[in-house]
Amino acid sequence: MKKEHFKFGTKTIHAGVEPDPATGAIMTPIYQTSTYVQEKVGEHKGYAYSRSLNPTRDALEKALAALENATYGACFGSGLAAIDCVLKMLKPGDEVITSNDLYGGSYRIFTGVFKQFGIRFHFVDMNELKNVEEKINSNTKLIWTETPTNPIMNIVDIKALSKIAQNADVLLAVDNTFATPYLQRPMDLGADLVMHSVTKYLGGHSDVVMGALVTSKKAVADEIYRIQNSSGAVPGPMDAFLVLRGLKTLHLRMQRHSENGARIAHFLQDHPKVKNVYWPGFENHPGHAIAKKQMSDFGGMISFSLQENNAEAAHRVMEKFEVFSLAESLGGVESLTCHPATMTHAAIPAKEREAVGVVDSLIRLSVGVEDVDDLLQDISQALA
Repeated sequence: MKKEHFKFGTKTIHAGVEPDPATGAIMTPIYQTSTYVQEKVGEHKGYAYSRSLNPTRDALEKALAALENATYGACFGSGLAAIDCVLKMLKPGDEVITSNDLYGGSYRIFTGVFKQFGIRFHFVDMNELKNVEEKINSNTKLIWTETPTNPIMNIVDIKALSKIAQNADVLLAVDNTFATPYLQRPMDLGADLVMHSVTKYLGGHSDVVMGALVTSKKAVADEIYRIQNSSGAVPGPMDAFLVLRGLKTLHLRMQRHSENGARIAHFLQDHPKVKNVYWPGFENHPGHAIAKKQMSDFGGMISFSLQENNAEAAHRVMEKFEVFSLAESLGGVESLTCHPATMTHAAIPAKEREAVGVVDSLIRLSVGVEDVDDLLQDISQALA
């Protein structure tokens, strides 16, 4: 039975990896080397220098591509380094259409780095795809989206957006960090590129910083590999090994994240001190029908705002948590909380972030895999 025909849980354990040919080791070895001895000038065993290719990273890149039902994968030193690679495919005068509700780091690299090189960015509400169509012109080269969005958990219809991109002959890139390929596979819905902050759920243990891109288009992959090798923002073999290990429990972890997330979202929805809860599993969520269609479950990311809408109230709640840790990042086995307005989305001007719902009282939760009763008790005492 070919590995590409495996079901997802089997793929997480076996895709991209083979027993070590030298020893039979079942785990991919950490090839902690910078260079490789060549038999003759220009004759080697497929590896010449570890910036270009490393066997441990190579196995991980193959595994990530397989999980997304893609053909090619490339890993980078961080999620932002992966985004940087995509933007380096553009040239001055090109235009990008993206969401007005997205990760603050994405906004920062768009406006703070690439805007000065003549790339123009349009930030639109992708809940209404006509907003995307209205911005497309002959200079449009890329549509960049994330779904669910960070941190308001809006849902973008990937299949419908892919048709718009195909009709306009532009690339569609999807940040799939929140959902992971366990919950959602954008390549199957027509995306050209998928990006992950591997730091989050794919690594899953808060011990690695890494990014990744996957695609099935050879021309796009060739350009990614050219930039990856030329710019050199690659992860080391130890990090690749840790992610390969993390992937083996991705399906188990995501199932528990989703189960815990559902319990906590419903608890928050009924709490008198909570104003709004952002989670696509609610039937009254504006993107629920699309989420139900393109996702297998709704994940463990939840944001909520307080009735008392000020940063001080949010800070008081977060500082009282005992199980949830106040920290940047998300997707680890442990539960985390953050204040988007002053942490992950501080790079976005207040007027812009508040317009999409990132108000001062908004709290984001990355629900971990602990016993859910302990998490519910922790939230209850922090809100008391």
